[in-house]
This record gives sequence, C-alpha cells and structure tokens, in this order.
Amino acid sequence: MPSENNSPQRLIQVALPVPMRQCFSYRYTGSLPEPGVRVRVPFGNRHLVGIAIGETDEQPDFVVKDIDSVIDERRVWSDDIWQLIQWSADYYHHSLGDVAANTLPVLLRKGAAAEYPATEYWQLTEAGREIAPEQLKRAPKQQQLLELLAIEAQPRSVITAANISSTVINAVVEKGWIEAQQRQPRISTEPWRLVQDNEPLTLNSQQAVAVTTINQQQGHAAMLLQGITGSGKTEVYLQAITPVLQRGQQVLVLVPEIGLTPQTLKRFQQRFDVPIVMLHSGLNDSERLQAWLDSRSGQAAIIIGTRSAVFTPCKQLGLIIIDEEHDLSFKQQDGFRYHARDVAIKRAQLLNIPIVMGTATPSLETLNNAVNQRFNWLKLEQRAGGAEQVKHQLLDLKGQKLEAGVSQPLREQMATELAKGNQVLLFLNRRGYAPALMCHECGWIAQCQRCDAYYTVHKSLHQLHCHHCGSQRAIAKQCGDCGSLHLMTHGVGTEQLENRLKELFPDYGVLRIDRDSTRRKGELDRQLEAAAASRYQILVGTQMLAKGHHFPNVTLVALLDVDGALYSADFRAAERLAQLFTQVAGRAGRARKAGKVVLQTHHPEHDLIQDLLNNGYQDFALTALAERQSGLLPPFGHMGLFRAEATDRQAVQFALNELAQQVPVVAGAQLLGPMPALMERKAGRYRYQLLLHCNSRKLRYQLLEHILPIVNELPSWRKVRWSLDVDPQDFT
Repeated sequence: MPSENNSPQRLIQVALPVPMRQCFSYRYTGSLPEPGVRVRVPFGNRHLVGIAIGETDEQPDFVVKDIDSVIDERRVWSDDIWQLIQWSADYYHHSLGDVAANTLPVLLRKGAAAEYPATEYWQLTEAGREIAPEQLKRAPKQQQLLELLAIEAQPRSVITAANISSTVINAVVEKGWIEAQQRQPRISTEPWRLVQDNEPLTLNSQQAVAVTTINQQQGHAAMLLQGITGSGKTEVYLQAITPVLQRGQQVLVLVPEIGLTPQTLKRFQQRFDVPIVMLHSGLNDSERLQAWLDSRSGQAAIIIGTRSAVFTPCKQLGLIIIDEEHDLSFKQQDGFRYHARDVAIKRAQLLNIPIVMGTATPSLETLNNAVNQRFNWLKLEQRAGGAEQVKHQLLDLKGQKLEAGVSQPLREQMATELAKGNQVLLFLNRRGYAPALMCHECGWIAQCQRCDAYYTVHKSLHQLHCHHCGSQRAIAKQCGDCGSLHLMTHGVGTEQLENRLKELFPDYGVLRIDRDSTRRKGELDRQLEAAAASRYQILVGTQMLAKGHHFPNVTLVALLDVDGALYSADFRAAERLAQLFTQVAGRAGRARKAGKVVLQTHHPEHDLIQDLLNNGYQDFALTALAERQSGLLPPFGHMGLFRAEATDRQAVQFALNELAQQVPVVAGAQLLGPMPALMERKAGRYRYQLLLHCNSRKLRYQLLEHILPIVNELPSWRKVRWSLDVDPQDFT
C-alpha cells in the first residue's frame, strides 16, 4: 500500500460487490484516490476488489480497517460509463459496487491490471531442435507438434487448432523439447481507417429514407426501425454505420443471443475492413479482457455483443444499434436486474449520440414511445430484394391424427416442398423427448421432488430432467404410486419430433437445433451454417431458430403448438406469443422463393390468433397498448417486484406481509400480494412476490427509497433470500 510519512490518514468510502447498497469506510494514508478507481480491501474473512467513491468525514462507531492497496491510478472506465454505472445503481436500486463489478471483465473484477494479457507461446528448446522428426514416427502427434514449432513459436490456440491435445504438449514438455514463453501483444499505434470490401446493396425507397434519417441526426436521437421480417434492416444498419466509421468513430451493436453474433459478425466483416470485436459469454476471460481493452483504447471500430456489452467503454462512440430490441434476453433476470435496451438509451443520452432500435415486433414500451413521438419511427413495410409476402394458413387440430405433433395436412405440405428441393422449418418450443412420464394405469406423473414441475423425458440420455432446478434421475421403470410397469410419455418435445420425422421422411436430412443439441462450444455456429447451406432439408427447433436467422431456402414454416400461451396468467403472454409467431413466420420465403406459414392449434377461433393472421402484429400491438392503458399496466404503470424465497413457506409469507404493513398508503400507488410465484416451489425453496404498482416512475422511486431501508431493519427478512426487480419482465 502506498504510504507517505507526512500524508494524513483519510477515511475513504468504498463500494463493494455485495448485495448491501451502502458503502463501507476504510482508512488510507496517502493521496486521495480518484473516484471510481479499484481498491483491494479486507471484508470479513475475505479480501475484495471494490471501488473508491470518495473521502468521508463521518466517523463510524467500529474499528476501521486499512485499504490493502489502490489498484489503479485512474479509473478503468470512461467518464460516460462511470456516470452510467451510477445512474444504473440509482434507477434499479442496486448496490453500486455490484453494478460496477458486473460491468467489468472477470479478470478486472479479480484485480488484474487493466492491460493486455500476455499470450503463452510454445517454442523449441535447444534439445528440441536436435530431434529429427523422423525419430518420432511412432508418436505422430508429437512429431506434428515439433514440425509445427520448427517453423516458429506458436500460441496455444494455433496448436489446439491443429488437433494437438494438452496431453501431447505435456509429454513433450517432460522430455525437455519445448518450453512456454509469455509474450506481450503488439498494440498498433496507427489508427484504423475504413475500407469497404463490398459495395452496398441498392436500397428501396423506405430503406433509403431510414438511412438518411439516421445519418442526419445531430446529437442524441432515439429511433425505432420497425421492419417486417426480411425487409432489410441489416442493410440499413450497415449503410447507417458507414459515415460514422468514416468520421473515425466507433459503433456498438447489441444482439440478444450469442447465436446471432457470428451471423452479424460475418455480415459486418464482408462489408467493412476494420477491426471488429465480439463480447459475449462464450469468450474465455483473456479473450474478453482483450476485446474490452480494444474497445476502450479505440483499437476496435465495431463492437458486437450481447446484453452486458452495453457497459463496454469506447474511446469515441458515435452510434448504438440494438437489434431485435423486443427480445427478453436483453433483460437480466438475476443479480443486477437491468434492461440493456433502457441502459443503452441512457448511454446514448449521456454521449449525445443517436441510437437505433430495430425489430419487426417492437415491445409495447418502445412502440408507445414511438406513438408519442419520443422516438423517431422509421418503418420498412416491404420485403427487400423482391421477396414475396408470406402466406398464412390455420390448421384446426381438433379430430386430427397427429404424428409427434404433426398433422396429416402439414405432412402433405412438407412432402410437396421437400420434393421441390426446398427446406421446411418446424417450430416447437419444448425440448427433450416428452414433457412428462405418465402411468397408464393410475395417471401418476413423474414429478420433480424440488419443484412444482414435472420431469421432462430425455430418451437419448435415458434420463428424466427438471428444466427448472437441473435435477436428473434415471427414467422410472414402474409407477411411483401403483407400481405398474405400463408407463408412457405424454406430449411431444423436439427430440421425439426429430426421431419421428426421420421415419416419416427417410430420404431427407433432419437437423434439430435446441439447447440440448448445441451444448458443445461452437456447435450452434456449425449447425446454423449447415442449415443456411441447405445441408439438411428439415429443420426442427425451439426459440433459438426464431431470432433473426437467414435461411434462404426455407419456404414452409410450421408452428406446431402454441396453445399453452393463449391462456397464460402473465399479462405479457399475448405480446410474447405475437412476437414469437411473427418472428418464426419471418423465417419463411426470405429470398426469391415464396414462403408459407402454417399454424396448428386447437383454438383457431381465439381472438389473438385471428387478429395476428388477419391484421398482423402492428394492429395487435396498438390494440394491446390501448388495453394496457385502460388497465394502467406497463408502459402506463410502473412496477417494482419484491421476490422472497426460503425453504420454509411461512417464513417467506411472514416476511412479505410484515413489509406490506410498513409501506405507506399513497395515492397513485398500490401493493399487490404477497402472492405465490407462478411456480411456487423451485429447487426446494418456496417463492412469493410482493408487487408495487405506481402511476409514475418518480413515485415508484420515492417509495422504493423509503421501503428499502425498512427491509434492512426487519428481522424476518434475514431469514429469506430476497431481491428487487425494477420494471420486471418475468413473473415465473
């Protein structure tokens, strides 16, 4: 720890990555650290990396510990990110130290220096150079490694790409033939310059208006780019980005899923010969730190990332783009529960730059802002490249014989399209073989012992899985109640659908894309590439297939079962189903081939289905907005959701009831609950909720600031695990 004999002792406020919102006082002898720098401090029996906030005169009534060390001379964030961190902690009523930690790469959270990590290179030793490769004919992998390193030293990534395992490397190290060397990366001091590799496509009139509007913005402007699926939103992004790069500014592009980043990266690399980095959870710690530093230093021109990339510092950011802005993935559902879209809008305000939010199915919050002219509303209502509008067909399943959820009329249409050399996509948002295992004699269903949920059958693994808590067990051989051996699966999952389609269409390849089939690193990219290249004729998948993917040969898309979402208790269920239907339907007919969408349902008369088929998403959304307004639901009402859970149901109920009694009665605000979550018991814990509903954000903020100190003083709340979710999106 730096120390100066004549320096005064100071009390420094430090924000720590812990759930408590308050800062903690530590003693420091030396010059005052800049607000926002990282410091290492003792906390209980641990040592944590926190953030120095500033000096305080308040003398605590306990023994103050010393700061171990000040890690940075200057804070690692740019000024706008530091302001954004403080705003986010305030808006979401979350711990400042925890918010700050969540914005950093893992290595920086642990206290590593904010500099490029050294790369491990492998090189031959003197003894290794004396070994002739022919001597290793009985050890071909060792021979391959020595031949590779004989050219020049190589990083481990190159060795791994050559299919040489760590076991081989270790064996050669033990023989003294190779050694590791740490090399600092060479950082270019030359600024990048825009070079366009491909000529931009010709825009239609609506695309041209959108690009012109975006490029004409001076200072901050929020824009909704609403384009039907296949209308060429990505081309609008690319042409709007060009002048930003020409000015030497950076562009931040947020996408909802890792699966979309390679596709987006490929489009951008084909157009722009500039440094592009990706930021998502698929990177290892060193890769993520390097991408983060490239962005901060200005080495990267375009930053493409998922939710957390919104906090990435940039040297000179000129434009933010959010693709598929409606997607629920932009909302963090645990820990620091922020919404990346809303944080991105605030960041654009702080930097006084434009932000573009693109989607075919805008969230009702964003649509309301566009309707009220708080956002510029740019519309793309025609498909790009001469693609035809998709046709829709409704299939009533009542009385139909189903083969793994597929009706006879749908099978006939599939056969017709496959015979033409086209692809077919079947959407079923239920992975596994079947959603339940049932006794045919007494009706017993295999239920998770820790959740209010049934086990999902995974036949290929010979296991029952709970998709909520992760517990697994072997598939039961007899009924848990009556002992009968006559067990049967109930319902259809993607695994069963895949198997049956292989039997029904033996001459065509079937590809299943869901979380189970894409667990291995890189597998999702490989499968999406195979689907786009038409190496499989029948595609089966869950929501992973619905989000922005381009399959030019898909001419028939079928949604097999959406009935469960028609009668959900969640007020957002209709919006989510409408978005899902529109997005899945958009995978059909994206090139010059005509597309068709088939919706199978037992409720063809349902108002939502009829509205979507006859009037489209836009009409549904405007009607839904009016209904939300009459019920004072978001975006016309503002919510804060207290969640509490414990292994004792009464402890949870008592804690929430005690809090409810402490909340003042105020005009324009009401409390709903306590009430059980939609799934009351999960992972062995009982889960209850207390909802604060207010007519304005200001009132909600004031009430939460009043309530949260009370929570910390209630003894009953020390017996439960609890959280606060501002602007909740999910009530399960």
